[in-house]
Amino acid sequence: MIVGKVVGSVVATRKNEKLVGSKFLIVEPYKSMNIKEKMVAVDNVGAGIGEIVLVATGSAARIGLNLDNSPIDAAIVGIVDDAVGLE
Repeated sequence: MIVGKVVGSVVATRKNEKLVGSKFLIVEPYKSMNIKEKMVAVDNVGAGIGEIVLVATGSAARIGLNLDNSPIDAAIVGIVDDAVGLE
């Protein structure tokens, strides 16, 4: 599980048919996560820019979205209300 901040969005008019209707957000992991690069994650919890989110990666991302056979590597699975000590 990765904790990060939503810093942008991605619009893709052409994509895999299993991703039609999906919202894509750019997430910047907190420094304490030791991940240096931003990631694009599918969002189905209604997160917005500036919010702190929980991101599942790999097969857990697909399972979390009930899209087991989709080309998804990262998914926002929660919006954080409070994150003390993560920065």
